[in-house]
Amino acid sequence: MASYVIEGGYSLQGSIRPQGAKNEALQIISAVLLTPEVVTIHNIPNILDVNNLIDLLRHIGVRVTRLNDEGSYTFQADEVNIEYLHSEEFLSRSRALRGSILMAGALLGRFGYAIFPKPGGDKIGRRRLDTHLIGFQELGASCVYDSDKKSYILEAEKLQGKYMLLDEASVTGTANILMAAALAEGTTTIYNAACEPYLQQLSKLLVRMGAQIEGIGSNRLTIQGVKELHGAEHTMLPDMIEIGSFIGMAAMTNSELRITNASIPDLGIIPQAFRRLGITVEEQGDDLFIPRHPNGYEIDTFMDGSILTVADAPWPGLTPDLLSVFLVTATQAKGSVLIHQKMFESRLFFVDKLIDMGAQIMLCDPHRAVVIGLGQSHQLRATKMTSPDIRAGIALLIAAMSAEGTSTINNIEQIDRGYQDIAARLNALGARISRL
Repeated sequence: MASYVIEGGYSLQGSIRPQGAKNEALQIISAVLLTPEVVTIHNIPNILDVNNLIDLLRHIGVRVTRLNDEGSYTFQADEVNIEYLHSEEFLSRSRALRGSILMAGALLGRFGYAIFPKPGGDKIGRRRLDTHLIGFQELGASCVYDSDKKSYILEAEKLQGKYMLLDEASVTGTANILMAAALAEGTTTIYNAACEPYLQQLSKLLVRMGAQIEGIGSNRLTIQGVKELHGAEHTMLPDMIEIGSFIGMAAMTNSELRITNASIPDLGIIPQAFRRLGITVEEQGDDLFIPRHPNGYEIDTFMDGSILTVADAPWPGLTPDLLSVFLVTATQAKGSVLIHQKMFESRLFFVDKLIDMGAQIMLCDPHRAVVIGLGQSHQLRATKMTSPDIRAGIALLIAAMSAEGTSTINNIEQIDRGYQDIAARLNALGARISRL
């Protein structure tokens, strides 16, 4: 188990370019299974979850070629080994990677067969599969749970388009159904579809591959099925979660930071949400500039004077992946804020580490925490801690960078899953992070 040792109290200065979007990468890379032709993808992040998915595709028979160090790859799925899907090796590899579920829609759409185990990934609470499975069944696939393999087996002679109203606006659920529907017969309408930028990116790639999709960017997608898809080229968006992490980090460490090539139109409400915490976020072209806050930053209130609430919501609301960063950033602000994590019931359990560091936080229940900002009058204390998931990991790293003294974070493989070479990139800006 690797660890970070962080010497806190240093400000950052300079420019940093965000990596390609992790959540988009998992969808886009899975989509290469829909065609036997070459698909070229640029700006793929070099992170554990994405590399594991690429490795899984190689084992299935997809030819993968890395073009350069900038994250450009070609994929060709012209010799997919369906028999490999039955192997314990495939199930074991899939089980360790939450994103492997996104292969199911592509495999089912093109080959009429898919299998996936109960997924692994973060320990952040329950993640239902109902949306995926019901969507596949609506398209005409049979779904059987194999208790010996602890896996779901999907089969379909042919998929037939259908109108469906999703029970929740699941991003991965929408992506899976969309990929399967692209090769189904007839018209599929997905209502209450997720409309995150990453899903819009997937839709645009599928259109370039020959799919017929209307309503991109809305919660109602209409897909006219086609017989086959062909090769295409795609460039991924920067990771909005990493961008948000850098904004919070700059404020917490009283740094001057420029985030370049941020694709600001695709960030939605994120910059404004940080501004409500009192952080200055300037838009300069396609860069975000966060100046130093020598006098600290003060949390806004609602217009009637009541305490600010920061809550996650389906896009274009605030992404749940950033709430951990908002929570830790608020600990050094002036004022109070209620953080309401609606989606995952175990995601706030890392706050006890922040309390150990001297933060004033009241955990109301598994979903809500009240943060009383210390206004940088009391620095956080260094401590030893363990990262429970990707986003809590980066939040703890931000806390350690702002704390007085030397902190240790164990289980940093969780951070590696979502953040590319983060220690080296931050050290280049003035941080003091070493890996053990």
